[in-house]
Amino acid sequence: MNDDLRNIVLGVIAAGISAALGWVARTYLWRRGLRRRQAFFGLPDHSESLLVVNRKAGGPELTVMRYDMFALLELAALIKDCNARVQIVAHDATQQGFGERTEFCVGGPYSNLRMAAHLSSLLPGVRMNVEAESGPELGALRIGAEEYRMERGRSEYMLLARLTADGREDVRPVFLFCGQRAITNQAATRYLARHHERLARKYGGGSFVLLLKVVNSQAYGPDVVELVADVTREARTPLPEPAVTTE
Repeated sequence: MNDDLRNIVLGVIAAGISAALGWVARTYLWRRGLRRRQAFFGLPDHSESLLVVNRKAGGPELTVMRYDMFALLELAALIKDCNARVQIVAHDATQQGFGERTEFCVGGPYSNLRMAAHLSSLLPGVRMNVEAESGPELGALRIGAEEYRMERGRSEYMLLARLTADGREDVRPVFLFCGQRAITNQAATRYLARHHERLARKYGGGSFVLLLKVVNSQAYGPDVVELVADVTREARTPLPEPAVTTE
């Protein structure tokens, strides 16, 4: 074998080894990223999850608002990326606890009874005004001592939460997407899809509650979202009982 042929053979072998090492490294990094994603969402391979949605007003059929449907599509893509399965369930047809399957609950307490139950039991420091029919109090969100009112189409708020029963990390989480309007629900799911890696690094498998704001949705839709604050402590601290006056 002359020197030229030897150099060609050695070059081919070196290229093959480099390609194999590159493939192994990429596969390792991909698998590590997948495991981290699965741990954050509580979705190991072939696991089951729930998408809990509200019913559109006006009928008994499971008809979902357009923006809520977009939110479901965002979540379905995340679940598929974790090699998991999903079942879509109406909010008033879900009669079970949480912790056995990862749950994604979409919609405000005014149209989602499951969300209202979660807020009451898991986030006792949160109230949303579901009684006002119009005016500035419509959908007003109270967290602890602060109140956040909606300016329709300009400034709208929502909660994005990851919660586990009693703060345990060995049970499946429930994710809440609770907004003042349907478009804010989609904005919250999109924020999770874009930032779940950063959230996983910061919170690991723990609970968190984030207050987000959609800016100028009439122009930008659900795309421009600001993180207002981490309100985990305030949201999980029960609100004081209203004072009872006696004459």
